[in-house]
Amino acid sequence: MALTSFSFPTPTLFGAGAVRELPGHLARLGIKRPLVVTDAGLAGTAAFQVLAEALGVSRPGQSWALYSGVHPNPIESDVIEAAGQFRAQDCDGVIAFGGGSPLDVGKAARLLALRPGFDLARFYDESNWAGLAPCIAIPTTAGTGSEVGRSSVITLKASGRKKVLFHPELLAKQVILDPELTRGLPPHLTAATGADALTHCIESYTCPTFHPMCDGIALEGVRLIAEALPRAYRDGNDLEARGKMLVAAAMGAVAFQKDLGVVHSLAHPLSTLCGMHHGLANALCLIPSMEFCAARKPGLYRRVGVACGLEVLGVSDAEADRLTIEFLKGFLAGLKLNTRLGDHGVKAGHLDALVTQAVEDPCHQTNAVPVTEADFRQLYLEAL
Repeated sequence: MALTSFSFPTPTLFGAGAVRELPGHLARLGIKRPLVVTDAGLAGTAAFQVLAEALGVSRPGQSWALYSGVHPNPIESDVIEAAGQFRAQDCDGVIAFGGGSPLDVGKAARLLALRPGFDLARFYDESNWAGLAPCIAIPTTAGTGSEVGRSSVITLKASGRKKVLFHPELLAKQVILDPELTRGLPPHLTAATGADALTHCIESYTCPTFHPMCDGIALEGVRLIAEALPRAYRDGNDLEARGKMLVAAAMGAVAFQKDLGVVHSLAHPLSTLCGMHHGLANALCLIPSMEFCAARKPGLYRRVGVACGLEVLGVSDAEADRLTIEFLKGFLAGLKLNTRLGDHGVKAGHLDALVTQAVEDPCHQTNAVPVTEADFRQLYLEAL
């Protein structure tokens, strides 16, 4: 697999073995002592050892420092601690390494490294974030696409809710997409993170905001995922499939600069209140949400069906939606993502709090059709 460079929107190096080019990118960006931000589970893996070898020293402490305390759903203290480590170790750049959580924390830690003690709840009171330390983002999962995103999603202590910190300065200066780093991702996480990427592509395409370039990117992302995700799920060593999933995840994140929809408003509270993996939450809410939207806007998913390889051009709007939704229902079942929320610890007693947070979540404001409080309650019940 040859290395390929492109920029949309972030300079990206793609291909098997791409992480070995890391020293050159550090030098180009003037980073002499990076802080590697990751999670404890990843720090002991073969993928992390490959990163350490690329950095030239197998253990942190000499030419690089390490923060490995990121939670599965990142919280404010992760950002505070990573920024503290950055300053204490005299770092001058960040390598965000891992899934969406380490990537989000790595990007956001630069905010507090620049302004120690700043209250992230007041993030939007400050518009000038120039001067952030450079960041290199290296994903080890194919899901969130956070490596190419302008935002970080962090649960704040004061509110107990996820907050999207959005600013162009949060963009990484370099992205490295190396499918070799995703070989060790187990099937259930391959499936859940892939479902996250799929949801990004579908929701961004159906979001009514005008952005035809993102529409094209989203639909091609759906096509790649429909082809590659089952292969990567069955065989983690299929580097071609792993590579296509990394690209599709990045495409989903590029596309959702249009915005997202009701699935994400349902999923975010499931993470903050029930600790559910974000990709799994998206997967379990996707089909009920698509059925809800299609009933109110027939034909919404015809081109999604085309991207999935279905013959839906010569049928009615309602039939195109039905065929597309049925395909995706079977697709998720093949990845063992056809369980219920109740199978993962969500109880009827959570419902009121879930609905309250879902209504307040901004993603549904750009859904294909309006969503009411009663709609949210019904959608949770259907998934429960």
